Amino acid sequence: MTRDQAVASGVLAERLTVLNNLPRPVTVVLGLDVDADFADQFELRSDGRTYDKPGAERGTEIGTPAAGGTGVTFHYRRPGGWSAATSVSCDPPPDAIAEPDPGTGCVLTWRLRLPAHGASRIDLTVRATPGGRTVPAGGPARPQMLTSAQPSRAASPPAAVRADLAADAAAYADGFALPAHGGTPGAAPGLPGLEKSVRRGIADLAALRVPAAGPDGEPLLVPGAGAPWFLTLFGRDSLLTSLFCLPYRPATAADTLLALAAAQGSARVAARLEEPGRIPHELRRGELAHFGQVPYGRYYGSVDATALFLVLLQAYTERTEDTALARRLEPHARAAVAWMFADGGIDDHGWLVYRSDEQAGGLANQNWKDSAGAVCFADGRQATGAIAVAEAQGYAYDALRRTTALAEEVWADPEWARSLRHAAADLRRRFPEEFWLSAADFPALALDGERQRVDALASDAGHLLWSGILDPDRARRVARRLLEPDFFSGWGIRTLAAGQIPYHPLAYHRGAVWPHDNAVIALGMAAQGLTSEARTVAEGLVAAARARGWRLPEVISGYGREVHPEPVPYPHSCSPQAWAAATPLALLTAVGPRPAGSAG
Repeated sequence: MTRDQAVASGVLAERLTVLNNLPRPVTVVLGLDVDADFADQFELRSDGRTYDKPGAERGTEIGTPAAGGTGVTFHYRRPGGWSAATSVSCDPPPDAIAEPDPGTGCVLTWRLRLPAHGASRIDLTVRATPGGRTVPAGGPARPQMLTSAQPSRAASPPAAVRADLAADAAAYADGFALPAHGGTPGAAPGLPGLEKSVRRGIADLAALRVPAAGPDGEPLLVPGAGAPWFLTLFGRDSLLTSLFCLPYRPATAADTLLALAAAQGSARVAARLEEPGRIPHELRRGELAHFGQVPYGRYYGSVDATALFLVLLQAYTERTEDTALARRLEPHARAAVAWMFADGGIDDHGWLVYRSDEQAGGLANQNWKDSAGAVCFADGRQATGAIAVAEAQGYAYDALRRTTALAEEVWADPEWARSLRHAAADLRRRFPEEFWLSAADFPALALDGERQRVDALASDAGHLLWSGILDPDRARRVARRLLEPDFFSGWGIRTLAAGQIPYHPLAYHRGAVWPHDNAVIALGMAAQGLTSEARTVAEGLVAAARARGWRLPEVISGYGREVHPEPVPYPHSCSPQAWAAATPLALLTAVGPRPAGSAG
């Protein structure tokens, strides 16, 4: 028997082909167990958490669930306005449908008569109606399926589906104005593999787009953070992805800015950390988010997304020379700046700060290293209190500097521009005074609530090159330190330098290698004129991509090339993942020919 599967939005198509290789006819009884558990994504994470679902009911309807064939529909309802359904229709219809025990699924049975050297085929169409969603009349279309004469590989979709995906990716790629070197778009001198990784990344970005709405309800397509765990709009992830794409696809940035502006905080809601002007961390629509059992329906636990929103807005305006978006989003930008000084902490603490939300079910840390224990001292202790992570201060400096330019050039507010310029200069002046570790000649990872320097040596320091908050001499020293063997694995820069007590090559944020982290660092190196150092980072990442079909995953284990000749995969890594998919574009900006009209 062979099985072919294809997936489209809201529908799975499966073809079962039973082959008879005997010179006589045979009868085969085929049984298929079908069920739907309606599990929320957070229940699939296997992190030990369980969730009560009071009043939840499941039901099974046997009959004709959708156009084309007889089958079964599974229903799920929960008081409070939540219902979902999954239907399985069959062609030909099964000879029998049995429900052994209520709530345990069904067994579909066919009695197939196969001629000598013949075959019989069953087509299944599974349609999902997610909770809280409206499905158009008639349901989603069934994806194309080709007749299979030979066993298919499980990892490879049918050719027709591959063609559809390729066409979609090609259409999306048409919007990328890639510079050419030697006549090859996306190539970089002496780094031929980068072009293949760029192409793979563009195709993945096409597949990761998710729908969103703008401030006036207008439909948008934005980068979803990653599959399978984060396929939704994320503040930081979608902003950095858009920044990486900006020189080649500015329309992605415009959609991201509008979608996040529409979700910008407008009130104080402690359960989701919403505050006026704050840009959200993530938006989800699952059952547990709907009932507030997880805070992530609209969650604002990000210390840096608001600053990055301002960075992207000015960078987009500079890149496109189109001021219309900046004019439209001026109120959102002013609210974002106000949040940075008030609730963000600059007025009271001198820096952007956050406090752990772990006890309330949210994030332990609110920078990009948001796992528990990620912001730690060299002895492994987690920082506590009002935490000021280093890279967020760089983003804040860059955001104020860039918003100064918008205030002067677009919004005609020179007085506000002077105030912003002064605040940015003050951050830059104070940063080395408070964050610099003299003995290590390196920036601290953070300041804790007691203003102690959190002294673990971490890759966050590389982001300071990109934002420009370090003076050129310190920036050069940081860049070269990041390429020492304890940091640089050969595939990329580790999140935490090896040899420290909390270091572990399989720790999410305490030793693994993140492509997007390295992309930001490479862009910073290039901005500081350190082209050789940027190329070293790019070469490592391209080598890592080569080992995975030219696709960079979300994260790679921190084992060095001297330990294993290929990058060791990180368990549970998203692949594809948006800012990893966009990393080759950032590397192209850092080490390749500049696209026409690109900003410095």
